[in-house]
Amino acid sequence: MAESESGQDKTEEPTEKRRREAREKGQLPRSKELNTLAVLIAGAGALMVYGAGLAGDLMRIMRGSFDLPRETVMNSDSMLQLVGAAVRTAGEGLWPILVVLLLASIIGPIALGGWLFSGEALAPKFSRMNPLEGIKRMFSAKSVLELFKALVKFIVVLTVAVLVLQSDKDALLALLHQPLEVAIVQSVKVVGWSAFWMACSLLLIAAVDVPYQLWDNRQKLLMTKQEIRDEYKDSEGKPEVKAKVRRLQREMAQRRMMQAVPEADVVITNPTHFAVALKYDAAAGGAPKLLAKGNDFLALKIREVAQEHKVTVLESPALARAVYYSTELDQEIPAGLYLAVAQVLAYVYQLKQFRAGKGKRPGPMPDVPIPPDLRRDS
Repeated sequence: MAESESGQDKTEEPTEKRRREAREKGQLPRSKELNTLAVLIAGAGALMVYGAGLAGDLMRIMRGSFDLPRETVMNSDSMLQLVGAAVRTAGEGLWPILVVLLLASIIGPIALGGWLFSGEALAPKFSRMNPLEGIKRMFSAKSVLELFKALVKFIVVLTVAVLVLQSDKDALLALLHQPLEVAIVQSVKVVGWSAFWMACSLLLIAAVDVPYQLWDNRQKLLMTKQEIRDEYKDSEGKPEVKAKVRRLQREMAQRRMMQAVPEADVVITNPTHFAVALKYDAAAGGAPKLLAKGNDFLALKIREVAQEHKVTVLESPALARAVYYSTELDQEIPAGLYLAVAQVLAYVYQLKQFRAGKGKRPGPMPDVPIPPDLRRDS
């Protein structure tokens, strides 16, 4: 089980942030054996497919280089022309093989871990220039494992090479009795198949190395419980800081809410536990809006501000609770409360008319209808 520098066991799966940071640093599972296998098999396959054409190009270069007319030999300017022609001919035969090798060298690394270009991984690390650290790496468990893998690879490849050469012994000896052109083409085929079988011998090494690299990379990314807690604090903020921020936000929202209470048409109370301030703007249309709401101490403050600014305060416990639980600040009341609030506003209008000496005193405010789905019992 992996252990951190603090002595705690790394038992927790890595978080997305840990995985993302590891990827940015270039810490992905990579298998050198898989890369080598891909390049060798691709090279051997390309040699078998394009080898005959390459052999033909090589023979043309040999003919052009050794079978020269006298006037060409005596011309000092012909040397560059011959070299240029030989390079072009060799390039025509080699470019398909080189393209296949290039693709294999790209596909091999990204087959395990995916594509990644990390500038941080390319940056020089001066810690690697420390001789003591270099000696530690030389005698580390990973170096011993790499040495063991190298010995196993050498033995496996050597064994397969000996078996391949033994099986191709007759074909190799037959080259001595074949015409030069036929022998060159045949030798390229023998070399291609021999390289292919020796490359396939690395399949066993890669089959062991790939799971190990995946396991080793996962072990490096595992985290302790303390690391997860620290990461959470860094990303989400410390609990005490977040609590302070939430408290400040609540205080600011309450101040804005109290500043809106004087603009209300009516404040409806429970009478002591809940208070909601409503305003209806006939010019703007729409339904009445909730300017402020609160319970207990905050409800008391809303009533005090309303009385200070001569805003009508009415008691309607059921309606106060319904508006409090169903409507958010600066939002219109739900359609189910239109009739009840309309009756309250009509009553408020009658009170204002009476206070202005333009009407008679209204009686007690009647009970207003609250739909069952919006009713909240105390």
